[in-house]
Amino acid sequence: MIKMLVLDIDGTIYRKNFSASDAVKNALKKLTEDGIKVVLATGRMFSATIPIAKNIGLDSPIVCYQGGLIKECAENGKILLQKDVPEKYAREIIRILREKDIHCNLYMNDGLVVENDNETIKRYTDERNVRYTVVNNFDDIDLKNINKMLAIDTDVKKIEDLQKQLAQQYSKDLYIIRSTPHFCEISNIEATKGNAVRYLADLWNIKKEEIMAVGDQDNDIEMLKAAGIAVAMGNGTEELKKIADYVTDTVENDGVVKAIQKFIKENV
Repeated sequence: MIKMLVLDIDGTIYRKNFSASDAVKNALKKLTEDGIKVVLATGRMFSATIPIAKNIGLDSPIVCYQGGLIKECAENGKILLQKDVPEKYAREIIRILREKDIHCNLYMNDGLVVENDNETIKRYTDERNVRYTVVNNFDDIDLKNINKMLAIDTDVKKIEDLQKQLAQQYSKDLYIIRSTPHFCEISNIEATKGNAVRYLADLWNIKKEEIMAVGDQDNDIEMLKAAGIAVAMGNGTEELKKIADYVTDTVENDGVVKAIQKFIKENV
């Protein structure tokens, strides 16, 4: 019996128009009414995820920043777990991204800070309804409580090469993963969705076989490995599908609902 359902957001329950369908909302509502823990696990900021959780009707703790922050579902909710990027590595990554002319989103104290107020950041924040702060130079600010860093570029190959380089260079120090073809995420080495799932499972005394996880990108691989039932979206990456127990339909066709019907509850 499944007692915990862990869901990625973008590409899993959120469609291209950045919304969840009524079918998904209704299915998750029925699961929570049955006492099942429904947890959102995302690379997004906590402040940007709270409205999503409320819109869907969830009140379980939220996993943000790929597992860098787990916080109770309230604006002033209690922090359950926090794993930040050490300042030493943050400054090194900033230097590398500058050299490669790749945009950098810096997340500090659950706020978004950038050096360049360009079209990349405007498009990113407009789509996600996120506020941001512009500074003249990252070198001039105190880099404390860094939730994560995000490298963004329209050139997919550029981001792919960056991820490979950083993953090799910082294999023992940082968690480097692509969350979309255009995004490379840089986090604390322990900040993975998989570690977050295990933390909450221990907190709630839930066994691995009682967990189902659903995602669509490579940053969901560790999350799926931490679950008894691993589900990849039909629109997911090939790497994710390889390790999944089941590949459901696409996000546009309510693949999450179909996975729930197959493994948890038929009448949703």
